[in-house]
Amino acid sequence: MQQEQKLTVAITGASSGVGLHAAKALAAKGWHVVMACRNLEKAEKAARDKGIPQDSYSIIHIDLGSLDSVKGFINSFRASGRSLDALVCNAAIYMPLLKEPLRSPEGYELSVATNHLGHFLLCNIMLEDMKRSSAPSRRMVILGTVTHNPKELAGKIPPRADLGDLEGLEEGFLDPHSMIDGKQFEPVKAYKDSKVCNILTMRELHRRYHESTGIVFSSLYPGCVADTPLFRNHYPLFQKLFPLFQKNITGGYVSEDLAGERVAAVVADPEYDQSGTYWSWGNRQKKGRKSFAQKVSPEASDNDKGKRLWDLSAQLLGLA
Repeated sequence: MQQEQKLTVAITGASSGVGLHAAKALAAKGWHVVMACRNLEKAEKAARDKGIPQDSYSIIHIDLGSLDSVKGFINSFRASGRSLDALVCNAAIYMPLLKEPLRSPEGYELSVATNHLGHFLLCNIMLEDMKRSSAPSRRMVILGTVTHNPKELAGKIPPRADLGDLEGLEEGFLDPHSMIDGKQFEPVKAYKDSKVCNILTMRELHRRYHESTGIVFSSLYPGCVADTPLFRNHYPLFQKLFPLFQKNITGGYVSEDLAGERVAAVVADPEYDQSGTYWSWGNRQKKGRKSFAQKVSPEASDNDKGKRLWDLSAQLLGLA
């Protein structure tokens, strides 16, 4: 009976990295965590290794790069009978060494399909589940990154995020289109573009639905988690040197544990009950550093582009 009274949060990409540590932190706060992952065995082992109590989590398969898989996850979640009180869109792929684009089962470039379109579909459909929740504060949280913003150091490094006029999406985003702006494929830019889409989606969710539903829509940058599995597809030397650079040169390094605690706070703590906000702890992680509401990039704050991105994404996914 006690288990059924727990608030429930679904976290994508919860089998490793920030998602796993956020699951651990939220379980410690008394939540039941639905770990939405591609590899169920890996997720089960990770939960056990982190000491998450067995009655504090369940695991449901999802591959965000497949729209059918996203719908399958939603059906499985609903079959569990649980209330959805919070949703964390954490999962992302980053494949900087690709020469040619990989495609999702539907034919879309895979990083945008996974990071943006899969989460866009998940948020749109599961918004209905969250509307039915009786939790005192329901929250939908999308992970952001400093690299989306050309005004930040990490965002200045070429190639910079730029959605253009969304020509690629407007043309259907199928071959030969692999970039949102309709230009030549560039894997690092594809990742950065997808993260701009994440923030535009959060802001548009807030504009469309916060007032009528009371749901809190927010995003966050928890700091530079330089040794996250997000970088597993990068050069081995980069994986070795990047954490050292962030720890000793920039001061931006954040452990997975601390990043997970920050995600959990944005999901559960009263001070983050502010919709439409992009939370950040800044780039220099001094002890006791407090979070603050940070401005997003000019492109990510473009309301007209947000509306158009929403409409084109909904059209691609067959959403009314």
